[in-house]
Amino acid sequence: MSGWSDQKIDPVCGMDLAEFSDLITIIRKGKSVYFCSGGCGGRFKKNPEKFLGEPLIRLSAVWKVFNTGKAETMALQGLDLHVWEGDFVSIIGASGSGKSTALNMIGLLDRPTSGKIFFKGKDISLFSDEERAELRSSVFGFVFQQYNLIPWLTAYENVILPLVFAGTKIDESRLEANFREAGLKERMTHRPFELSGGEQQRTALLRALANDPKIILGDEPTGNLDSATGNKILEMLVNLNKIQKKTLIIITHDADIAGKADQVITLKDGRLVRNHQVHQKIYTE
Repeated sequence: MSGWSDQKIDPVCGMDLAEFSDLITIIRKGKSVYFCSGGCGGRFKKNPEKFLGEPLIRLSAVWKVFNTGKAETMALQGLDLHVWEGDFVSIIGASGSGKSTALNMIGLLDRPTSGKIFFKGKDISLFSDEERAELRSSVFGFVFQQYNLIPWLTAYENVILPLVFAGTKIDESRLEANFREAGLKERMTHRPFELSGGEQQRTALLRALANDPKIILGDEPTGNLDSATGNKILEMLVNLNKIQKKTLIIITHDADIAGKADQVITLKDGRLVRNHQVHQKIYTE
């Protein structure tokens, strides 16, 4: 067992349970293991060895404070969080709860004010800018609500940007196959303004997959799409998780997305909320 698991921490979601007394407890090999809710306890029972190992990503007491003039905004307030390899995780919560900030921490798009971030047990919170950029380009793929496509580049040129920046060899046949599978083979030479919203988001998804990332991060990736198109994007994302076994972490207000996830993480005031599944309906309406 890792050092963190000797503390009163839910091994599944990572929530620090030290301040609570009414906890679900499971005895495992003579030791008490504590859970924030029946949902996390149930996941543990199905595969206890997995959840007593080291998470793929672990946030430990992460604070993020934004200073704007004389005002301070505490976006994260001691956030503890576990993400397990191969999981589909949905992060939900009200506006201002810290969802996007938490995702930025996981994806190394921002640094914590204090606290630690671990990747496969290694503390990466103090990585240099160069080390962070290298890890981002090799491990993460990002899909945002705003497609963030470069308007003067073609769909194909947008997709290969991560490979160009990383200095990685471009496998044109593989990329063309990806465009074909996404239904965009005939749109490769089109610029973003010539594409529909769904086509732009599929292009953004192909760009996120260009470096064959282990982890895909999505910040409301279907938020700007109609329901039919959003469902197609969701199906592509879920298939990447279920078939290709990629770890998928998505911020959402969409009940369909949250309902398909292995783990629902609920945030409020920059911290985890107990019994995540109970809060799912509140924050996805």
